[in-house]
Amino acid sequence: MAKGNIYAWYVCMVVATTMILYGYDSSTFNAVQGSDHWNEYFHQPGPSVIGSINTAYTVGGILAGVLFSAPISDNFGRRWAIIVGCVIVIISTFISTFTPRNIGGFIAGRALVGIGQGIALPAGPTYISEIAPAESRGKIMSFWQMNFSVGSFLAYWINYACTKNSGSLGDWDWKTVQMFQLLAPVIIIITVSFCPESPRWFIAHDRLEDAVRALSLVRDDAERVQNEISDIKRALQFEKENISSGYSALWKDKSVRKRLYLCILLNIGQQLTGQGSLNNYSTKIYQAVFTSNSTIQLINALNGTLGIIFTLNATWTVDRFGRRFLFLVGAVGMAICMLTAAAVVTETPGSLSDGKSRSVGIATAFLMFLFAFFFKPSWGATVWIWTGEIFSMNVRNQAIAISSQAQNAANAVLQQVFPVFLASEGFYAMYMFGAINVALFAYVWFFIAETKNVGIEEMDAIFGGANHVQSAELAKGKTELIEVAAVEANTKDGSKGTA
Repeated sequence: MAKGNIYAWYVCMVVATTMILYGYDSSTFNAVQGSDHWNEYFHQPGPSVIGSINTAYTVGGILAGVLFSAPISDNFGRRWAIIVGCVIVIISTFISTFTPRNIGGFIAGRALVGIGQGIALPAGPTYISEIAPAESRGKIMSFWQMNFSVGSFLAYWINYACTKNSGSLGDWDWKTVQMFQLLAPVIIIITVSFCPESPRWFIAHDRLEDAVRALSLVRDDAERVQNEISDIKRALQFEKENISSGYSALWKDKSVRKRLYLCILLNIGQQLTGQGSLNNYSTKIYQAVFTSNSTIQLINALNGTLGIIFTLNATWTVDRFGRRFLFLVGAVGMAICMLTAAAVVTETPGSLSDGKSRSVGIATAFLMFLFAFFFKPSWGATVWIWTGEIFSMNVRNQAIAISSQAQNAANAVLQQVFPVFLASEGFYAMYMFGAINVALFAYVWFFIAETKNVGIEEMDAIFGGANHVQSAELAKGKTELIEVAAVEANTKDGSKGTA
């Protein structure tokens, strides 16, 4: 691999670690809510309060993602959006860990975590899509979702170790898990500070020399650097002269509006697969078939470990077989797993209140692992890949912010409703997720376009819009023809005057 490509991979991997924030935090609360010390510390919160804690986190993410992420990213750079978000996560960690025995303080800390992540996360896919070479963009973006699994892996294994030593740790069996949340944002702030800014951001701010310097670091071929710089300049010039930017531009162009609707539904679908509920409530779900909290936390830890391996499947499939292939196969596999798990638990002897047999518990855990096998490389990694690559520069930050926060909006509803639904209906809830995955298969089949190996600046044409590079070239050609015609007309007029 050439030196420039190696550095492109490096900086993209650094930025992709931002997703560890999301993976660790979403798994942290799932882990700590099983702690007896946490429940005693906050006076045994019920299902509705548990739902409110998760809702505060997601609502914070939605508001920050829509209102603050894009303005910071557009005005100060993609790196600064990530850094600001990480600083807020650090502050929130101290609040949620050291709050007095008042659930309100813990909820406030969770909301602040959501705000920090809402600012940082949309900037990551934007940066990677603008730095990564087109031929390996999908492969690189797959590591974005893998780092969610890395975050889950860390949270679950740290929690498992704390659970095994719960007696000696006391309240620190959950506070230790919380405090380890500081590790990722500190590392991200340090490493991202030394990465180059996006060349597209530099050109958008009339810093051409900085753009050439930044792109030269991640490309080996000088001619390719000049060609990409030229394409970016023409595309941005076309967008500046012919279309607006910002949130208002999302609704003016029919092609952009279509992409936004498709992307919002795709991101909502990611949460409706059942993964969002599994990630936040697997402890509660497994309590229906396992009695030992230590066993449940071990299963969560193993699931987090396998999640990393499963996500890696996207790195060799997404650019080979395409985005649609992964979406379709993933939806079928997840539907089968959910429907089978529901049948195994609800149709076998024994009640959930009295506990199911060990074989039912093992079968359920296996099906949840198999669900992750299908989800991680498809609706986990590929949703982020597709979201990060289909929008043009003038609306990319805003569109990614809205689309990614659609995940949080869907998650907020599920987090508020699912714990109550699970408490009353048990594993019958899994039938609902199975049916949703069947519907998602149909949605992708009829509406989602393939974007494999399509250049970022050429993506508009796939969705019925104008190719910004070609349109800029045509506009330039027309301008040159008009100028030539004007010169010829002036020459003729001068000749007539002389005669």
